[in-house]
Amino acid sequence: MPELPEVEAWRRQLDPNVKRYPIERAGPAHIATLKTFDPPLSALEGEGFQGARRRAKRLLFPTDDEELVLMVHLMSAGRLRYLAAGEKGPKTPAFRLRFADGGELVLTEAGKKKRAGVWLLRPEALEEELAHLGPEADELDVAVLAEILASDSRRLHSLLRDQRLIAGIGRAWANEILHHAQLSPFALSGDLAPGQVDRLAEAIDAELSRGLELRERGAAD
Repeated sequence: MPELPEVEAWRRQLDPNVKRYPIERAGPAHIATLKTFDPPLSALEGEGFQGARRRAKRLLFPTDDEELVLMVHLMSAGRLRYLAAGEKGPKTPAFRLRFADGGELVLTEAGKKKRAGVWLLRPEALEEELAHLGPEADELDVAVLAEILASDSRRLHSLLRDQRLIAGIGRAWANEILHHAQLSPFALSGDLAPGQVDRLAEAIDAELSRGLELRERGAAD
């Protein structure tokens, strides 16, 4: 599943493109992909996006008037791309949005199971949808991390992946972070000494930064 570095790299790539022109047509979307029906996707037509934002592993596209937000969760196999006008894309994507210049925002998903999701939400509904998420993993300082570790004594690997406590880390980057910090994934969070907490905080910052750099360079791992 794409984690914080991958989703942030896509956000940076999409941001300048999605705010250039207003939306000409929103949809269609696969019935399993579209998770909301009110407001309808057609409410986006004629609107413009402020750009691309991110919360944890979700991509957010708020409209210029701040009345609506398109939210995309890629899950394991979803991929969201911007296609310039005239650029060839998939015939039947899971979701398509066309801009006034002919450019398109296209969501595809490999495999038969459609788990990626698209939501069109009003701001208050978005706030409710995201309320369960903890602080962003790339914004933690040592003091906040220490509070999180002390709040729930459990195995480190499990804790790092709990989006309610720390948002954005999944299995792959939890492995890299713990290896960097030289901490066992089976160590209990409540048992860490202050020096180990410092190492973990440094590892989170270093590994997520490394992951973002790799993705922006187009590396596969």
